[in-house]
Amino acid sequence: MTMAVGHSALQIRSSGASSTLELAIDGIVSPSAISEIEIALIGVPGLMSARLNLTTHRLSTEWVHPNFNPAPIFPILERLGYLAVPFTSNSAEAEENAQTKWLLRCLAVAGFAALNVMLLSVSVWSGNITDITPETRDFFHWLSALIALPAAGFAGQPFFLNAIRAVRAGEMTMDVPISVGILLALGMSVAETAIHAEHVYFDSALMLLFFLLAGRVLDHAMRLKTRALASNLAALRASTALRLGSDGTSTEVSPDTLVPGDFLLARAGDRIAADGTVIEGSSYVDESFVTGETAVRPINVGEKVFAGMLNGTGVLRISVATTGASTLLAEIERLIDNTVTAKSRYVQIADRIARLYAPIVHVAAAITAMGWILSGASVHDALIIAIAVLIITCPCALALAAPTVQVVVAGASFKQGILMRSGDVIERMAEVDTIVFDKTGTLTLPEPVPLNAAEIPAELLSIASRLAETSHHPLARSIRELAPKHLGPLEALHEASEEAGHGVRASINGVEARLGSPEFCNMIMPQGSDSASIIGVRYGTQSAVIRIGQKMRCDAAETISTLMKLGFRILILSGDHENAVRPVAHTLGISDWQAGMKPADKLIALDALKQKGHKILMVGDGLNDAPALAAASVSLSPATGADVTQAVADAVFLGNRLAAVKIILNLCRSGRAIMRENFAIALIYNLIAIPLAVAGQVTPLIAAAAMSGSSILVTANALRARNGKGRQ
Repeated sequence: MTMAVGHSALQIRSSGASSTLELAIDGIVSPSAISEIEIALIGVPGLMSARLNLTTHRLSTEWVHPNFNPAPIFPILERLGYLAVPFTSNSAEAEENAQTKWLLRCLAVAGFAALNVMLLSVSVWSGNITDITPETRDFFHWLSALIALPAAGFAGQPFFLNAIRAVRAGEMTMDVPISVGILLALGMSVAETAIHAEHVYFDSALMLLFFLLAGRVLDHAMRLKTRALASNLAALRASTALRLGSDGTSTEVSPDTLVPGDFLLARAGDRIAADGTVIEGSSYVDESFVTGETAVRPINVGEKVFAGMLNGTGVLRISVATTGASTLLAEIERLIDNTVTAKSRYVQIADRIARLYAPIVHVAAAITAMGWILSGASVHDALIIAIAVLIITCPCALALAAPTVQVVVAGASFKQGILMRSGDVIERMAEVDTIVFDKTGTLTLPEPVPLNAAEIPAELLSIASRLAETSHHPLARSIRELAPKHLGPLEALHEASEEAGHGVRASINGVEARLGSPEFCNMIMPQGSDSASIIGVRYGTQSAVIRIGQKMRCDAAETISTLMKLGFRILILSGDHENAVRPVAHTLGISDWQAGMKPADKLIALDALKQKGHKILMVGDGLNDAPALAAASVSLSPATGADVTQAVADAVFLGNRLAAVKIILNLCRSGRAIMRENFAIALIYNLIAIPLAVAGQVTPLIAAAAMSGSSILVTANALRARNGKGRQ
């Protein structure tokens, strides 16, 4: 069922007496949005329930089927500062969801089986030093095998299948030695059970599976969230378009049916469906996904518009230039997909070591077995010694060397208000030598604010605030808060009229009041060189100019100065115009800056830096920054950034302080140093343990204990990364 509401086509699922609708919500920056949105929607006619998912930024609503009318919820969400657009999930996201559920099932099976086998093992261990009979011990061992073998066969699939694919492709990843170690531990345990031996290792194999699966689930959950938020980008596309015929009549069509040369009608509040040129009308457009600038831009005849832009207050007639996959919005999606895919092929440190480490260990075990057989040992004893070699060198410590540091650094950064979203952030962040900043919303605060409110009389502030309440102009939101608090609640204006593209007027106490452009307010346009938007307010003979612009983050200057002293090269690449970027760069002492850059321009600039060997940290918040964030060596975004920007960023920081940049750089440099120490510990352990095992001086039980000890040592060393104490 499809139903037109406002200017969007909604995909509605009906079942019995209810209908469900899912919306992608833009503008969510904190958990408080859950209660704020859900409480605000209470009482909407026909709405049975509304649940916001903070992870995916999706609002799921359920409606009484005969009374289905979601139109009222859109203005409610808009007043709260959120943009809601219909969302339909795609097959790729469905596959990611299915993969996550499968991994969780594997984790649950491994955990349940490990706990039960461990209980049986404790009974055997205590019985071996007291009075357990061989028959009872064998019974417990076979019972453990009955639990462990099918459980490991199911729970180990993520590693076994990856190992098989790697071997077939002639590659060596960490999944190969892990799979071999698990299978040999299980196989030897079955063999030892069959010959009535005292020691088996079913519990060790299952616990190893459980811990490795826990890490795999967390890593996949991060990727799933990225996929979910990136999918919301598709919701920026217009669901329908108004195509104008030769006789001037308009027909609602799918944007996919548009061709270059068609004419579109974009009403106030419509999302533009194709790239083109305005041939009639004037308005304001929100082009934040192109330039990153939160302030709207006036648009007039002859100027270009792009698919995904939100039309403001006027009606536009547009000549279509490009559609579908050729639009700028589609190009941004492709750039994001390409760069994220390239980054996903980043070779993990442990896998690089595994290419050399695993073959050496396996060859050493085989040579050990043959050597003992040739020296006169029985096949059984030779195999036990060879398996001890494999167990003692099972790459648990090696597999934990990086993940433990990642967990510790991620926890430490979280306490500082920084959320790490990618498993290999530490290594890439530690290599950074160049930092590229966007301007709007990154070096400055995201929302425009009045810059000279203290200079305006209280009465005019009150008038401006009341007029702004009746305006649909995007900047009106920042003016609504100007009313002096001591005046108390203001009476709403019910007879105000708004002239699209100019301003709003009303009669207050018999005196005309106006808010809008200086010309509309019969004022002379003031001179100024900064980037502030100028809004006029007039009440009778009184008038004032309200300057609205971006405010610098409070610690931007201090942070930039510190980073420069540490030797980082600092640049600004902004989509905003030159007059807006120059004063910010000058204030911060940044000499290397560029303005007016489109998403593809930023990619070209980053590629030029990469060609010179630089490792780049990109810090940005706008949708137009998403391709550059994905293409950089590593990326960071404020939590106030666009959903898609957060999705492709490697880390997200909360709050208004830019100090998060130097904090995460310090933590990651320390983390990388400790990670290298852990690899050294794991390798030194193996250099000592392997000769002892090959010489037959280590039993499988001692091998298992030594393997666990090396893992504990690596984990304990990783805890030093909590305070950035590694040698950088």
